[in-house]
Amino acid sequence: MTAQTLTPTAAASPRRIRRSRIQAQDRSRNPARIVIAIVLAALFAFPIVWTTVGAFKSATEANASPPVWWPSAFTLENFAKLDSSGSSLLGYVMNSVAVTSMTVVITTVAAVLAGYALARYRFRGQNVFFGVTIGMLLVPYPALLVSLFTVMVWFGLTNSLFGLALIYATFQMPFAIYMMRNSFESVPDELIEAAELDGCSKFTALPRVILPLVAPGVVTVALFAFLAAWNEFLAALVLLNNNPSFTLPIALVNAQNGPLNTIDWGALQAGITVTMLPCVILFILLQRYYVSGLVAGTGK
Repeated sequence: MTAQTLTPTAAASPRRIRRSRIQAQDRSRNPARIVIAIVLAALFAFPIVWTTVGAFKSATEANASPPVWWPSAFTLENFAKLDSSGSSLLGYVMNSVAVTSMTVVITTVAAVLAGYALARYRFRGQNVFFGVTIGMLLVPYPALLVSLFTVMVWFGLTNSLFGLALIYATFQMPFAIYMMRNSFESVPDELIEAAELDGCSKFTALPRVILPLVAPGVVTVALFAFLAAWNEFLAALVLLNNNPSFTLPIALVNAQNGPLNTIDWGALQAGITVTMLPCVILFILLQRYYVSGLVAGTGK
């Protein structure tokens, strides 16, 4: 009798699950939601499309008033003008690539080690250290630039791409450590205990067992560090004073000046397109890991 009464319930459960999934799909296909999503997507995409199209206009069309919505002919004139201002465009791009790569490596390695120590080890002053680290997020980084510049002068790292990468990594470290601590705490303790039974220590278990499990958090930290270093302007303006060492954002400010101190919108839009392209490509490729990394640690 008991089996007969449980069988319909057990059989009905998959049907209820399928029904709830179908209802959820129907809600997601609501025409009103689709229209709102399309409108929002168009609003966010319009500046990107406008800037990209403007980069291929002639100088006359790019600076015309009222604006020309579509170029009569696509040209690379603005990119050539950007390349001829100061050092070469390729040199500015390579400087930004070098600084960004060093920033990503320094930030990711330091954040992984610090986050793992905070999540898996117990030591005196641990909570104080983590509290001070989180408190640094409340300090605006322009307030620290003067002190950091003085330190860079002492170490002879002014006008140095490596010194600039150290400053960028310093700015990113509080958030990166917070992210990695949450990611490591989301890993079940049983996995670490199993690794220790197999002969791993807590430290050797990090690259062999735990690091692949927190890959979304690592990707999120690396992506944040990349975006911040690639687009940062103020620290590079303060620390760099030699034109061949300028990064791309500094070069754009120098290249935007037109006749009679006007803004050359064509050259500026060409530079913005070059700057924007790597960020858009990386975000599209890594958005799945990015979303997973942001929610890491919310549930265990």
